[in-house]
Amino acid sequence: MLQTRYFAHRGFAVLAPDLPGHGLSGGAPLTSIRDMADWIDGLLASLSVAQATLVGHSQGVLVALETANRHPERVAALTLIAGAMAIPVNDALIEMSQSAPEKAFRMMTSWGHGPGAHKFDNTQPGHAFLGYGRRVMAQNDGAALHADLVACNSYDGGKDAAASVTQPSLCLLAGKDKMTPVKFGRKMAEQISGAQCHVFERAGHFLPAEFPIEVNDAMAAFLSR
Repeated sequence: MLQTRYFAHRGFAVLAPDLPGHGLSGGAPLTSIRDMADWIDGLLASLSVAQATLVGHSQGVLVALETANRHPERVAALTLIAGAMAIPVNDALIEMSQSAPEKAFRMMTSWGHGPGAHKFDNTQPGHAFLGYGRRVMAQNDGAALHADLVACNSYDGGKDAAASVTQPSLCLLAGKDKMTPVKFGRKMAEQISGAQCHVFERAGHFLPAEFPIEVNDAMAAFLSR
């Protein structure tokens, strides 16, 4: 949201779609990263968007990479935030996402935030990062988290997809990321030809919310190249 508003007020046409079964979008959650990539391509085609810069966070990094791989003509550039070429998921968390989703929400929002969030600091006045993260996740279809975790765990095309990228790319990584550790993000950046890479040392996995000004500045510099 912070990035959407920032760029929408600075001359960019911004789309922030919810995948099926997420947020305000109906339908059943998609079950593979490749299906999500095709859905993104179909959405852009339906809106007559010939090319777009894709911005992906976490699972969205996999979707952005796969979209660039499957539909390169649709992608002008990539911004990949707190991600990696693969996101293996613990079997216990996958099971919990189905049997006790609220517990899974709590665990993931705790792991996903850096030290500042655990002190109830927030860049958005009136909100606490941990509670806000749980509310956002709870807006999705009840089956969405399980479907997403299985899709991430099953996806094996990230390395090939990253190697296929020819578009300008920016990788923004989080030094305190427990969900997609920064060493794997660096490997992703090395796999993408010519990618720029910046590490926010104090940030956790939810980097765009924890350091919105810094993320916006980095994206703005990249997009104005």
